[in-house]
Amino acid sequence: MTKTTIQDVAQLARVGVGTVSRVLNNHPSVRAATRQRVLEAIETLGYVPNPHARRIAGGRSYTVSVLLPMVSAEFYIRLLTAVEETLAAQRFDTAIFPLMGRARLERYLESHTLPYQADGVMMITYDLASLFQEGKLPTSQPVVLIDARSDQYDCAFVDNYRGGRIAGNYVAGFEGEVYVLSLEDDPEALFVSQVFVDRMRGFREGLAERGGRIERDYLCALHHQGGVQAARQLLDRATFPCTVFAAADLLAVPLMDEVTRRGLRVGQDVRVVGYDNQPWARDLGLTTVHQPVEEMGERGAAMLLERLAGFDGPARQVCFEPFLIERASSRPELSKPAADPLVRSVVAKLPS
Repeated sequence: MTKTTIQDVAQLARVGVGTVSRVLNNHPSVRAATRQRVLEAIETLGYVPNPHARRIAGGRSYTVSVLLPMVSAEFYIRLLTAVEETLAAQRFDTAIFPLMGRARLERYLESHTLPYQADGVMMITYDLASLFQEGKLPTSQPVVLIDARSDQYDCAFVDNYRGGRIAGNYVAGFEGEVYVLSLEDDPEALFVSQVFVDRMRGFREGLAERGGRIERDYLCALHHQGGVQAARQLLDRATFPCTVFAAADLLAVPLMDEVTRRGLRVGQDVRVVGYDNQPWARDLGLTTVHQPVEEMGERGAAMLLERLAGFDGPARQVCFEPFLIERASSRPELSKPAADPLVRSVVAKLPS
């Protein structure tokens, strides 16, 4: 099958190849009617631009590299989807580099490696200060951080300390001991993230503000099986009623399953509070701290596009505010299909 070329598009749209190129690059000089005709020709022919040819023609690859810890967790799937959709709207492709092991991470620490050959770089979740000298990536290309904070680069992140503190304040009001499911230390120091550090620090301080304390912290890997093992250990030793704060919704699910399997009642014998507000949390009736994952990804990608379009101002920080959504896992009188009443009163009590 013959591959459709830019010349085919130009011929069908009755324009020159240069006009097609300007449409692909969103150049403002193209008239609306001409732009529409070219876009219709692209759709009719199923034309896919060649990023290497575009680099030759315009000095760009129209590719953005995204470095992140993993792609299997739902948080990262949602974040990547938002990033890719935002970049694709401006005809930028996304090259994804999951840093799944120490060797792979070290391979990408040098400036000559593949991730830095793109027009821009996005780093997700990692603490740059722990990975790179002076906390800077080895590239002169625009860089944006998502789910991480830096004074040197544009970044979009959630105030995880505040989110944890909200949860701590909330949990302190319940009867019984308080347990935690949190992320275990990475022996390779690969998943270096301030996210969970801030989240847990906020939870401890929010709990202490109202006279509470953590009875025990169960550490586990950030996946379902890790949550299963930790949940079993917790329930083997817990006294009831109790409350459990899961530092991620992913860890709350196996806990709720195990509570039910043992004939205990979620929301009464074991109150469960998560963090993330994954799309399925409402169906499970999970009380959780909401963070705007898609909005964070969209804003980070938008800032990178602004840099690529010529913005040369100082580094910008976009901080999203978390809030608690109260459901049946902590308040059994709220049925699972409840209309998600937001516990903004808890947020309002916290100083900025």
